Amino acid sequence: MVAEENLRVVRSGGSKLNFRRAVFSADSKYLFCVSGDFVKVYSTATEECIYVLQGHSNLVTGIQLNPQNHLQLYSCSLDGTIKLWDFIDGILIKTFVVGCKLYAFFASVHLEDSVFIIVNKEIPDGFQLASLKLPKSPSQEVEAKELSFVLDYISQSPKCTAFGREGQYVVAARDLYMSVYFFKKKKTFRFSLPSGNKKNCNNIFTCIACHPKEDCIASGHQDGRIRLWRNFNDNKNYTYTSLHWHHDVVMDLAFSIEGTSLLSGGRESVLVEWRGGIEKNKEFLPRLGGTIEHISASPGGDLFCTCHSDNKIMIIHRNLEVSAIIQGLVKDSVVNTGLMIDPRTKALVMNGKPGHLQFYSLQNDKQLYNLDIVQQEYVNDPGLVHIELMKAAFSSQGNWLATVEQRHEKEAELELQMKLWEFNEQQQGFILNTRINMPHEDHVTALCFSDTENSETPTLVTTSKDGHFKVWILTNDSDIYKQAMGWTCDFVGSYHNYQATNCCFSEDESLLAVSFEEIITIWDSATWELKCTFCHRPGKIKNLCFGRQTCSKYLLGTTEKSFLCCWNLLTCALEWSVQLSVIVLEPDPNSDNIAAMSWSSGGSDLFVFKPSEPRPLCIQKSMCREKVQCAVFVPRDVPESFISEDYQWLNKSQFYFLNESQDLMTFSTKSPEEKLTPSSKQLIAEESLPTTPFYFLMGKHRKQQETNEIMENELIYHPSAEDIPAISELLQTPAHVLPSASFLCSMFVNSLLISKGTKSAEEIPDDIEMESGKATDDSDEENDISEKVQKATNDTVIEDEIIPQLSKTQERELRKLRKVDYSWMCSL
Repeated sequence: MVAEENLRVVRSGGSKLNFRRAVFSADSKYLFCVSGDFVKVYSTATEECIYVLQGHSNLVTGIQLNPQNHLQLYSCSLDGTIKLWDFIDGILIKTFVVGCKLYAFFASVHLEDSVFIIVNKEIPDGFQLASLKLPKSPSQEVEAKELSFVLDYISQSPKCTAFGREGQYVVAARDLYMSVYFFKKKKTFRFSLPSGNKKNCNNIFTCIACHPKEDCIASGHQDGRIRLWRNFNDNKNYTYTSLHWHHDVVMDLAFSIEGTSLLSGGRESVLVEWRGGIEKNKEFLPRLGGTIEHISASPGGDLFCTCHSDNKIMIIHRNLEVSAIIQGLVKDSVVNTGLMIDPRTKALVMNGKPGHLQFYSLQNDKQLYNLDIVQQEYVNDPGLVHIELMKAAFSSQGNWLATVEQRHEKEAELELQMKLWEFNEQQQGFILNTRINMPHEDHVTALCFSDTENSETPTLVTTSKDGHFKVWILTNDSDIYKQAMGWTCDFVGSYHNYQATNCCFSEDESLLAVSFEEIITIWDSATWELKCTFCHRPGKIKNLCFGRQTCSKYLLGTTEKSFLCCWNLLTCALEWSVQLSVIVLEPDPNSDNIAAMSWSSGGSDLFVFKPSEPRPLCIQKSMCREKVQCAVFVPRDVPESFISEDYQWLNKSQFYFLNESQDLMTFSTKSPEEKLTPSSKQLIAEESLPTTPFYFLMGKHRKQQETNEIMENELIYHPSAEDIPAISELLQTPAHVLPSASFLCSMFVNSLLISKGTKSAEEIPDDIEMESGKATDDSDEENDISEKVQKATNDTVIEDEIIPQLSKTQERELRKLRKVDYSWMCSL
């Protein structure tokens, strides 16, 4: 039974990996990146997520290695705290409470007493760089309030702030202005550039980088130029040289650790290396797949790292060869396909990079693979009209996938193409089976499959704004040359030339519901005859779904005029209706529950209900401040057992939804970081422990008892590691922060002693006399005890040796010895 906790909305993974620059560890073995409220630790060799550092209650906005200890990591967040982590063991060391939103974090090895943060002034869009003194205290949570402002009118982005050679100065840029503050002189020099009168000239600053060993500042600009500034300690005699290759915005700059080369990246998806700061000495790493938003260099100088707009991190060797790719959930402004679940892999499926479907593992928070639907090279040019993936649907068994793509350059020029993909068992992937050009004369509005286990052939239904719905079936297209199966149109239906907007099959797939603007039509899937119609005048039908299991006789629909209606298919009458602005209507495939999400001025609300009952099972007001785009139920591998009625709708399935900011959210009583942490490594480590005496002390050798009676009457109490705080602290605390062994010895030994109140089965109170009249009873009792002892010892085997037990005669002798008075020995 799950312990009851408050149900809350949490991020379920898929957060941006490209929000801030990634950071390498000192030995280049680990890569740290911001991911929502967490900091993820990846292995640069295996690309796997090793740890998820969780503790912040809001978006993490900055990370950096501790300059004084390369085994520790700083992180700051919008929750107003700075946290210090031991990333080797994945534990939190200290929390500094600042009390205001933090937008970036900087620390320098030459400035030990202070760190630097970007904070927001009271006015909107007014950001300042401030120096913060971190107090030294043994407490785990410390207040840090000693702020002193360094620079005003700076950019919120940390890419526009950088520290110069050995922390002597700090540079900040915003719009057309750049400021340089020298710490020793306590003097600020400001520089400005003209807005640009030349053709295609835009001098707005976009990023800043400082040379690690020389007084040189590199700045990137909106028009693609890179400027190298020198002699900037004088407002009049400063100089700069220009480098130009990028045709668009320079997104980020980074010097190599020795300063021998400068790296730049932008929307061309090309990493450019400027060697020696000379325009002629350029090296390129092209076709990286997405806009380069951040560039990082490892402290050892052997690796580079680029973060891309498609939520991807690429680890690159010094010779400009890609060595590893960490791919997160690809996000776009609009998810045309909605959220789907692959019946085979239980992966989340949605629009990925342009023209692709992405398969994303929710359990591992990792992209499994991309399926190229459009199968054309994507050109990153805002002026081009690209082919868009608009609709997708899986069959119930996952054997078939239907996709619809379109290209709409002009109103009279609409290009449509529908593709049917078959899952290939040998290749373990989807193979294109049928391509249909212009399946409809207008935009396709919905897809749905009919593919039960007992059906002979799968069926696909499509609806369109051209006023028709079409039924497609799988037919045999074999000829003398080859064996082939293909999809053809079997039936075309319409209703008074109204636009067809939605379609769905009933649970037993005997009925098909198709909505035509304000009217819902019910069709017999065996004969394709029109059975009945439902009409509800206030607005066109937006969402449509059948009830399931005990509520399969109900049909639900939502309208554009904010109504949720429920019809009874047996009586062909409106069962009930409620005025509710529903944006998402999603049935649970494993129960008869239906989730409806509405939108109001206060945010998005959730209502979970059964169509047969007017009272909702769960109501969550203002669960999300943003508008929800789409949602899906994901069946659980192991059902939960919630006691509260408000949570029982989550027993069989987990509910996920996507908001306008492309954050994937879910409802949970558990912290999502438990699911994100790769526990498989922990399990493997536990099973590979050597069979040492301490291993047996942990209790791993004890087998599970077959009956509850033996567990209750167990003769000897063996404390487990979870019950002993000393062992728990000893195992969970890193060795380099533990006290000395002499200090822990007494506490550790005392924790292993069995308390005096614990009685074994062999102990009998001393006041019981060994009378001959009770010999028979004692003998019977001893027989029972001996049987229990024997049974218990048969289950306790250590290295094939059975623990020896005392005979009945020896037990009697021990009882007699307990009665002997040895107090006379004290006088000797």
